[in-house]
Parts: sequence; structure tokens; C-alpha cells
Amino acid sequence: MSVTIAGTVALDNVKTTKDSQENLLGGSASYAALAASIFTQPIHLVGIIGHDFPEAHLNLLGSKGITLDGLERSSGASFTWSGEYHEDMNNRTTHAVGINVLETWLPKLNATAAAAKIAVLANMSPDNQMQTLEQFTDADFVIADTMDLWISIANERLHDVMKKIDLLVINDGEAKEFAQTTNLVEAGRKLQAKGPRFVVVKRGEHGSYLFGEKPEDFFSCAAYPLDSVFDPTGAGDSFLGGMAGWLSANGKTKPTFADLVQAVVHGSVTASYTCEAFSTHKLQNVTQADVAGRLAELKAYTGF
Repeated sequence: MSVTIAGTVALDNVKTTKDSQENLLGGSASYAALAASIFTQPIHLVGIIGHDFPEAHLNLLGSKGITLDGLERSSGASFTWSGEYHEDMNNRTTHAVGINVLETWLPKLNATAAAAKIAVLANMSPDNQMQTLEQFTDADFVIADTMDLWISIANERLHDVMKKIDLLVINDGEAKEFAQTTNLVEAGRKLQAKGPRFVVVKRGEHGSYLFGEKPEDFFSCAAYPLDSVFDPTGAGDSFLGGMAGWLSANGKTKPTFADLVQAVVHGSVTASYTCEAFSTHKLQNVTQADVAGRLAELKAYTGF
């Protein structure tokens, strides 16, 4: 079952209390594609990069069964993000954002990417999400992510996206902002009322909530407990990609609530690896066996 993931492919400059590195592989689609590729291949990546994008990053993506035919090359500079994490890794400061090639980007899907059964609209502008969504020809299940910026400056267009998707994945602060409530359970149900049949609210180190179509369809997933968090950049995107990859690998292109419960726990465990090193340095070497082992540990930790 094919998966197409559209979103940003970026260069990140990240500083933590432990270290700092520049020109790291970043972007919502990069993390999501690598996470999905753990479970299924090929993954069709749709995005845009500039003339300064390192060949080594492209080679890495290609080596993981991620097709790059839909990755547009531009003579401009690549999208960049520079940020710093503080002692509490839940808090970060964005120092600079270089929109660059994204400013005038119009997503283009080739016939193979457009025919994917599972469509993932990773974090990007709602305009780009709609432009991508309109090109899918046979998608059974559409997943979308978003962020506080789009809730603030493109709210109306984001509501248009919500009406077209099956699953929204969003973090807790953004869910509260979008739904205009401080209660996460209420937020999840309010977001469902905007269009998607399912909603996942990511809660960082506290796990996630999954909301289904029936009132009783609710699942609380714990996060895998890490002794140390090195760099949480891209963890939410890895969660998204892990879910999509697991659904595809198991033929769940029209998933039930029970299917999504399994997708959520696999996405959660996959995301935990991203937090253990800069960029994709840990994620890119994770295997299905690794995920299965850590999932078994999580079950033991949370069973009662």
C-alpha cells in the first residue's frame, strides 16, 4: 500500500544545553517519511529544496526507500529553521526562519504519488495542503498536521482543510487554541466537529489522546519513558509518519478506531527514537524489530 507524504524539507540549525549543530536534515515531511519507511516502502516524498541542500541528506532519504521524484529542486535557498532548546525541553526559542523556496511553492504530484491510498499532509501552509489534496486521485485515508502559526494567520483556510481530511494530528497547546478551550477532551471533540472523523492530540512526554467517531471511542496512549531527551525536534512529525507507515504496512487504508489505536502506539514509540539524538540521526537507523521491542516494554509499563 503506497503512502505519499507532502510537507517541508528543511535545513535545521539546532542548539540544546548539550550541543549545537548546523545544516541538519529537518522539515515535517523528512521526519514523517523516514518514520513511515520503517514500516513500509516506497514512500513518495513531495516537497521543495534549494541549491544549498546537501547531497548527503538526499542520499539518506533515497537509501530508506523514499522516492524523490516529487521533490522539486530550486535555484533559491532551502527552507531553514534555527532554534534553541532550554533546560526544560518543552520550551524552545525560534531564532530565525528562512521561508525561501517555500514562498512561491506550488506542490506538484506525479501520477504515482497522486494514486497513493494514504495521503499525509504534513505541517505546511493550509494553502499548500489544499493544493496537494486536490491532486490525489485515489486516496482512501487523509491525515493532516498543523501548527499554531496557521491557526493564527490562516484560520479560515485551515477550516477548509479540516472538512477534507479523515484524521487531524495536532499538539495539545494548538488543540486548545484552535478549539478555544482549556480542556483537551473537549478540544478533541470540538475539532472533530470541524470535519475530521478522527483526531489525535499529541501531549509530548505525556503521550497522546485519540478520539473516534463514537462517544466511547477514546484512547489514551502513554509516551515511551526516556531517561534523557537530547533533541525533540521532529518528534511530532515522526509520530505522524509512524502512524501512516504502520497503517500502510498492515493494509489499513480505511482504518477502524481499533486500527488507529495500534497506529497511535506505533507512532508514539517511533517518535521516542527521534528525541534521542540530533535531527534524524537515531530515527534513520531504527528497525521494525526495535519498535516492537520498545512497544513490548511500553505495554509492560502501562498494563495493570
